[in-house]
Amino acid sequence: MATKPLVPPASPLRWLGVVAAPTALALGFLWAGGWLTPHRLTQTSLLDTLRTVDGPHPGFRRNHAKGVCVTGWFEGNGNAAGISTASILQPGRVPVVGRFALAGGMPFQADAPAKVRSLALRLMPPDGQEWRIGTNDIPVFPVRTPQEFRALQLASRPDPATGKPDPARVKAFRAAHPWLQTAAQQLSHRPLSSGFTDDTYRSLDSFLFVAKDGTETAVRWAMVPLQTIAPIDGHADDHDYLFRQLIDDIHAQPRQWRLMVTVAGRHDIIDDSSQSWADDDRQIDAGTLTLTTVESEEGGPCTGITFDPLVLPQGIVPSGDPILQARSAAICVHLPHARAKSPRSPPSPRP
Repeated sequence: MATKPLVPPASPLRWLGVVAAPTALALGFLWAGGWLTPHRLTQTSLLDTLRTVDGPHPGFRRNHAKGVCVTGWFEGNGNAAGISTASILQPGRVPVVGRFALAGGMPFQADAPAKVRSLALRLMPPDGQEWRIGTNDIPVFPVRTPQEFRALQLASRPDPATGKPDPARVKAFRAAHPWLQTAAQQLSHRPLSSGFTDDTYRSLDSFLFVAKDGTETAVRWAMVPLQTIAPIDGHADDHDYLFRQLIDDIHAQPRQWRLMVTVAGRHDIIDDSSQSWADDDRQIDAGTLTLTTVESEEGGPCTGITFDPLVLPQGIVPSGDPILQARSAAICVHLPHARAKSPRSPPSPRP
């Protein structure tokens, strides 16, 4: 199984480039409800911030704007049934509608190996206890609180004179937040796969599985590919190579991932998504995701779906992670605005 060599150590500007995509991801999570400043901000001012970062793109999602729809099923195996009563985790198959995307609000951005990729899923069991999942291919979140996100936002804003971030501000942010250095190193040194279908997608936030007797178990989860992880190929001349490869892969044959649930260890920090958990934590293979079709979001099955991570079935409840609450608020608010006007063209190649 081949993997891409790790990215080399980063200078302040290179470090900023690494966190830019997770920052765009975070901005989409936090713009609702006045979470970016000590005083509540209006939706209008926060939308203005998004437009400042990525420009106005009527008809598209404010974040993860470039994406395609996928469908398939999830088959639970019952291995996690001892720690959660969720029907989806019992043995059986449920239909899935999902979406692969790139982080950020630019629907026509060029694909590149290091850009943050996401996989959102809506699992729909017959009992109505649906589960919506938002996962990303980064190991941790770049910050731990909305307040720290605001500081990162201010540090990384473009200088009007140059159109680029000020390295001094970035350096000052790093000096003022030394506890985030570990997260920054993990982001800048993450291994990269060749595309969407051989990538691993993580929940980042923690949740609580609730057993039949009421016992709560803190967990995170990841979708781990059953496909062999391939090295990155050169695609400098193809603006949409990641999406073209995704389309070709799924047209060739169904693609699969294992839902791997990580149970928090004794020393793991539950409510801070910038902290990684121990490598020797208990892992549970909870089932298999199979994706069989891919369609343009222009009228596709995922169009209009809010992949709100707080839409949870009985047997799963949110942790106290403040990023998780803000993430839900942002997703629920931004999609109606994004879909107020239909896009003139799809944000990625039509399958």
